[in-house]
Amino acid sequence: MLLSIKTKLKLNSNQETIMSKHAGIARFTYNWGLATWNNLYEDGLKPNKYVLKKFFNNHVKPEFTWIKEKGICQKITQYAFDNLGDAFSRFLSKKGGYPNFKKKGHHDSFTIDAGGKPIPVGGKSVKLPTIGWVKTHEGLPHTTCTKITISRTADSWFIAFAYEQKHEPTVKQHEIVGVDLGIKELATLSTGIVFTNPKHYKTNLEKLRRLSRKFARIVKGSNNRHKAKTQLAKHHAKVANLRKNTLHQITTFLCKNHAKIVVEDLNISGMLSNHKLAQVIADCGFHEFKRQLEYKAKKFGCEIIIASRWFPSSKTCSNCGHIQDMPLKERIYNCGSCSHSMDRDLNAAINLSRLAKA
Repeated sequence: MLLSIKTKLKLNSNQETIMSKHAGIARFTYNWGLATWNNLYEDGLKPNKYVLKKFFNNHVKPEFTWIKEKGICQKITQYAFDNLGDAFSRFLSKKGGYPNFKKKGHHDSFTIDAGGKPIPVGGKSVKLPTIGWVKTHEGLPHTTCTKITISRTADSWFIAFAYEQKHEPTVKQHEIVGVDLGIKELATLSTGIVFTNPKHYKTNLEKLRRLSRKFARIVKGSNNRHKAKTQLAKHHAKVANLRKNTLHQITTFLCKNHAKIVVEDLNISGMLSNHKLAQVIADCGFHEFKRQLEYKAKKFGCEIIIASRWFPSSKTCSNCGHIQDMPLKERIYNCGSCSHSMDRDLNAAINLSRLAKA
């Protein structure tokens, strides 16, 4: 199975400068490719990443000596064109918008390899092609990879790569579980286990607002504004990491201990159109929850069953099967047919679990 890992690098000032140079060259190459692509298309031609890459290497790259500076890995320009080609592929397949030009300080990243040779990794240090040895904050698995992506979030640099690893299915405590996702309780299982919603964004909202006001008031282009921007970005990253950590704990527990997991196919974009609940719904991270479930199901050997978004899990009585309307404000399901009373989220989770038996 192909797994991926991402961890923080421990860099000195010189290494941070080298990383910034690599990210700058990758950004320059991507923007040059996008601008050239747009010009060729306006002239009635049909460009592609291979034509742009060949022209750039033969005619553009020799003019900019700073790209071939000592200590710079030359593979970054190749992957910049690959990323541009992938962006246009997503656009043409209607999976994303039209590619935008990259800005300095926004999602800085680059990819390198060792010319097709495997790159050994392991422990708390790794030797990057051309760049040299760098340290990490946590130990890496002892394995090899074909390419490495390095990215920056706020003022921190991260390393990410994919590697192959064999995994055996874990021993399951339960055969089937239904999972009802919500706002008040992030996940309610048909087994009775409830994971509360920590609402990380709401908890940190006041500090985010204060940092945003501080950033907006400082003169543009000043060093203090750059410091305020970094401080705000670090706090946003902290909130995002807290949210991901919560979702990782839930999804790992589900996939390790349940053979079949039934979840709803939520209409997330439709839910976000409710402006009264959009902020708290976005804070739940339902899309990330589903993404983690899908790859962890392969890792731990379980099956994910997606229930139709039209399945009336909340409206159906888990005792007799009677269907009735259930407004969001009603938290207890009181059946009008058999008088059965139960928490609405637990009732929905039980109904979902029965889909695996159907």
